[in-house]
Amino acid sequence: MAAGVCVMTADAVFDQDPDGLVVLATENVDAAQEKRARNAVRMCPSGALRIDAD
Repeated sequence: MAAGVCVMTADAVFDQDPDGLVVLATENVDAAQEKRARNAVRMCPSGALRIDAD
């Protein structure tokens, strides 16, 4: 889908590859970015993102 909502919401956590697919910018989300990352996952229009609490 490549909407980019996650990147616009949490650009320290998510990025897009040249084809527009979402990639992680980091696997370890610090406390300062956690709320933004959770909002990005919640707002993902395709539902493709999830949070792994490991």
